[in-house]
Amino acid sequence: MSKFFKIITLGCKVNQYESAFIEESLIRKGCQRASQDTEAELVVINTCIVTAKASYQSRQAIRRAVRENPEATIAAIGCYGQVFPEELSLIRGVDLIAGNMGKSSFPDLLIQTSHHNPPLILQEDFRSSIPFEQIPIKRFGSRTRAFLKIQDGCESLCSYCIVPKARGPLRSLEPEKVIRNLRDLAENGYKEAVLTGVHLGKYGSDLRNGVNLTQLLIEIGNSRCNLRIRLSSLEPDEIGSDLIELMATHTWLCRHFHISLQNGDDSVLKRMNRHYSAKLFASVVRDITALVPKVSIGVDVLVGFPGETEEAFNNTFTLLQGIPISYMHVFPYSKREGTPAAKFSGQLDYHKTKERALALRRLDKKKRKIFWSSLVGDTFDVLTEGWAPQKKKLLRGLSDNYARFTFLSEKMNANEIVKVRARGVTEDGVSARPLPD
Repeated sequence: MSKFFKIITLGCKVNQYESAFIEESLIRKGCQRASQDTEAELVVINTCIVTAKASYQSRQAIRRAVRENPEATIAAIGCYGQVFPEELSLIRGVDLIAGNMGKSSFPDLLIQTSHHNPPLILQEDFRSSIPFEQIPIKRFGSRTRAFLKIQDGCESLCSYCIVPKARGPLRSLEPEKVIRNLRDLAENGYKEAVLTGVHLGKYGSDLRNGVNLTQLLIEIGNSRCNLRIRLSSLEPDEIGSDLIELMATHTWLCRHFHISLQNGDDSVLKRMNRHYSAKLFASVVRDITALVPKVSIGVDVLVGFPGETEEAFNNTFTLLQGIPISYMHVFPYSKREGTPAAKFSGQLDYHKTKERALALRRLDKKKRKIFWSSLVGDTFDVLTEGWAPQKKKLLRGLSDNYARFTFLSEKMNANEIVKVRARGVTEDGVSARPLPD
């Protein structure tokens, strides 16, 4: 029987990928997406618990779904259900709680689920060694960039992070299956695919053939998939000279690194259980910018970690101020129960943490403008996304080096590669003019 459904996704690109799989599968089984202002018969909330704020937002989303769809079956799935299913079971109106095991069977499970009080809980603890569960996707709704999840799990045990409990051990999709999926995406009209994972830099560590991320990329390049490939987040100590050289010499590999730095003070990094130094990070950035022209380097930064002194914060600020990064994602530390850091002494005042985050966000704005200004006068291949918000005849799109471009156009072309010349800097990116074919 056909059902009208909604899917609400919180958190990372991996969650977005898994939600896209569920959506595609439900449609293939005869279900239909409910419009935004229409009640659904099934609402799926794909949850996140990476911080206390993310957990709160997940609970908010569930309660809102119950309130706005009183007759619907409500399913809360993903990381929250994996680690804290009992917490979710206290929310009135939830019918199904499921963790992160057996995602390939979720579409059938969701169709068959009816109202349960108390909710049906399907949660299985991770075993020490489990295979990668492939959930292939051919379409991503209105997105022009496709995601491909090629890795899952994390074993780093950072002191502030709950993800290893939520995602389990390291596991990877075999190279031949990665390439098969990329070919399918190219055949379905996609021009770019983003390789994602919970700990992408550990790709292949569980595979018998000993392949790593760089070797996988070489195989992808040799396979002629006719896609440009973008990498999601990597740790500083996972970016070696072979990967940098590959990016410098192959145009199909997007000139874009997103690096999970977290902090620029060595004493804080040690308490975080991060296994690199600020000096190593700076060295990696220098190596990248020396070899890859016009490269974009984004950085994740976590401020307000327990015991972060004024000097430690200044070390982070000075480090980021002094190197050629392109943008930052700044996160205030949020105590996550169930992690070692939640019990650390030296928990910072909320207002102090917020103040430090604000200082870094101001620096982020300056860094973005500097990077965008450095692109003026050069040409770029931009993947178009559609009209800029509230601006007809102004197309927007993304360059391989992760700059947002806008340029005049008489017609709305989405999912096309357009060569443009950068002309100037706008509030949120780069203005350009298209070049003749």
